[in-house]
Formats: sequence, structure tokens, C-alpha cells
Amino acid sequence: MSTPRLMQVLDKLPVSGDVLEMACGTAQWTQLLVDRARSLTALDAAPEMLRIAQARMRGTTTRFIEADIFTWEPDRQYDTVFFAFWLSHVPPMAMEAFWNLMRRALKPGGCIAFLDDSTAKAEIEEPVAEARVPTVRRKLADGSQHLAVKVLYDAPGLTSQLNDLGWEAHIEPIDAYHFAGIARPRGSE
Repeated sequence: MSTPRLMQVLDKLPVSGDVLEMACGTAQWTQLLVDRARSLTALDAAPEMLRIAQARMRGTTTRFIEADIFTWEPDRQYDTVFFAFWLSHVPPMAMEAFWNLMRRALKPGGCIAFLDDSTAKAEIEEPVAEARVPTVRRKLADGSQHLAVKVLYDAPGLTSQLNDLGWEAHIEPIDAYHFAGIARPRGSE
């Protein structure tokens, strides 16, 4: 959900040039990126989400890709890779592979920009204790329940983890429940 405060933070993130949005969903964030990009590619694994996204972005030159992020390989490189509320859905055992993918997706000198939930979100999530990876139960407005991987980070811990993976990261809290980050492969500038 894009609150005015999150949108203000997005406006300050270095999103420009050829932009790739990972896990675009229904294009809630995509529509805020399109005017800042020379070209915009939006990727998601769910065809139903992409149909909504394509309808929302009708009239733009946004390129949509349906693919599983964990098996997808980029066919080009980007100046900026952006994702909102996606990193918390990457299982811990896939974190290194995901950031290696991000490295392959970036042009030299490019950066990753992201928004996500912080550890404080644990207060309002319903954890599933028996799951193999951090998982929460989500109840939707229609009453249906769904399980989702949910790995919550604090800014210092995530910064340290990305540093260990070869990234220079700057991650700051936005408010009690969210943070924003910028990451570049170490030695890329």
C-alpha cells in the first residue's frame, strides 16, 4: 500500500534511466516509476497480477515480463532495479542467489532501490510456527486465508547481510514499520 509518506520516500530514491521493477504486482508502484524512466520493464510471476498491471499502464511503453523471479535471467541490463515489499518475501536460503541475479541485471554503475517492511511489522503479522521458512498467514478482505513467506529485517542487520554479499548498502528507517534502501555492487562506481 503506497501511503503518502512512502511515495515521498520513493521520490527521493535514485530511480532513472532503464528501470526494471521486480515483483510489480498490479503496477501500484510501476505507475509512479514510469515518468522517471527512459524505459521501464515490469516483472511478475502471477499472470492475473500482470493483467491488472497492463490495464493500469495502458498507454505507456512499459514492457511486462511474466516469469518466476527465482529462475528468470535478464535479457538486458538496467540502470536501476526497483522493488517494493518484495525482499521480505525472499526465503533466506534464496537471498544470495537473488542478489547475484540483481548484480547480473545491473549495468555498471547501476543501483538497486527498494522499500520494505521492518521487524516492527511482526507485531501485526500472524506467524506460522510449523513452516520451514519464516511464513505468515494473511487474511484478505474476502475472508480467504493465504500463506506468504515473510522475512522481516532491521536496517542495520540487512545492511550487514548485503555487505557480506558484496554490496554497498544504505538502508534507513522510514517509520516504525518500513525502511528504504539503496544498494550497489561493491566497487561498481
